[in-house]
Amino acid sequence: MAAIIDKLDKKILQLISQDARIPFLEVARECNVSGAAIHQRIQKLRTAGIIKGSEFVIDNYKVGFQTCAFVGVVLNDIKLFSDVVEQLKAIPELVECHYATGKYAMFVKIYAKDNRHLLHIILDKLTVIPGVAHTETFQISLDEIFSRQLSVYDIDTEDNDE
Repeated sequence: MAAIIDKLDKKILQLISQDARIPFLEVARECNVSGAAIHQRIQKLRTAGIIKGSEFVIDNYKVGFQTCAFVGVVLNDIKLFSDVVEQLKAIPELVECHYATGKYAMFVKIYAKDNRHLLHIILDKLTVIPGVAHTETFQISLDEIFSRQLSVYDIDTEDNDE
């Protein structure tokens, strides 16, 4: 069940998702509330698990990881899902893992230095995990056009808190 958030929470989420380093006092000014209210709201959102953290975003290409691939993973037995996920977390080049429906139990996103490095990751790290039956590389990304957080403030057109 989703946590209940109001219009102010949504505005706060919009502002901090655009810039995680925005000062709370600036958020307070944008929201027309006190700085203390922003601190309380953000703590409430953290406690509810709506805010999971903040981060700096690294340009993978500029640090030498020029290949991005999307890979489907088939398991021998779905009961091994949790064990496989724990092993996947140990692969630093694997940056996303999604539980999926259909033929593949999960989809993963991998960054590699080049195609040869990608092959090494798949053959020597991914397919050797107990429980992984096989993988299929779907796409190699030529370039990331954009990546963003979901803006709960902008898409909720049926907001009744007004």
